[in-house]
Parts: sequence; C-alpha cells; structure tokens
Amino acid sequence: MSFFGRLMSLDATLSAALVPDESKHRLQSFLKIIGHSCDSWYWLIGLIVFWIFAAGEARAKAFLLAFILGVLAVFVLGIKFLIRRPRPEGEWGQIYRITDPHSFPSGHAARAVVIAVFFSQFQNLGLTIFIWIWAILVCYSRVALRLHYVSDLIIGGLIGAGAYYPGVCVFSWLLQTLPWLEFFAR
Repeated sequence: MSFFGRLMSLDATLSAALVPDESKHRLQSFLKIIGHSCDSWYWLIGLIVFWIFAAGEARAKAFLLAFILGVLAVFVLGIKFLIRRPRPEGEWGQIYRITDPHSFPSGHAARAVVIAVFFSQFQNLGLTIFIWIWAILVCYSRVALRLHYVSDLIIGGLIGAGAYYPGVCVFSWLLQTLPWLEFFAR
C-alpha cells in the first residue's frame, strides 16, 4: 500500500474510533444540535437579521463576517468539487449527503474556526473561550455523526483560520474600490 493509501486508512480508522456508541441517545442528540448550529444558512439568516437591527460598527462587523463566510463557502465548495472525496458511510445527515456529497475539506470546520477567530477579536475572554469550545464541538460532531473524516476537519479548520485576515483585507479593498458597498457597512 502506498504512503497516501496508508494515510487514508489511518484517517478512516481514527475517524471511526471517534464515533460514540449509538446507544448514547442524549449525546447523539446534542451532537446533532451542535452540528446544525454551524450550518451556513443559520449563520446567513442570523447575520442578515442582526445587520437589519444593528447600527454603526456592529453592523459593519456583521457585513464583514457575512462576506468572509460567503467567500469561504465558495472556496471550500470549489475544493470539494475538485477533490470529490466521498463522505464516510452513515445514516444521519441526509441533507448534507444529498446537497453536498463530498467531505474534503469540512465546510463546517472552516466556518466554525473563522467564526471563532472573528469573535476572538473582541477581547472578551469569556466569549472567546465559549466560541472556541463551540467550534471544537462542531468539528467533533462532524466526525462523530459520520459526516467527515478527521483530515477533513484539520484541513477545513486550517482553511478557516487562514481565511479571516485575507478576508478582512479583501473586504477593506472592496469598500475602497466600490464606494456603494459602504452602504452595507454603515
């Protein structure tokens, strides 16, 4: 077996070892809620509602995060359709399996990490700790529910971590280049 084949086998073995016993119904329910809490449409709807009712810097931050999450989603989906790694075998999460049958990299991991990086900028230790614990739980839920392999999460998380600051720079450049965008950031 090639090095890559051994690596993929190790990834599948490690991922399977992280799946909890199916008899733990409360844990399964908790993981499903956590996993869904990072769905892109929830964040998009939440940010739009927040943007409508917010003002000033809070409104600008909501628009910034929505922009970064949108660009991140396109980037991750592009990689998924290039790599086309099938999701692990599993019963739960049919909506993910139908609408996005590819697992590498994890969009949820990328989104959770970029959200955690975003909220870390507010210099509120309690919020920062809470959001990073949430992000780690989101990532774990994706493996525990058999939607991803560990490597999907690692690469997705690295993409999310690396996306924030370039996203801020591109966003700032767009605001300077396209003055009409300033309306959404006020």
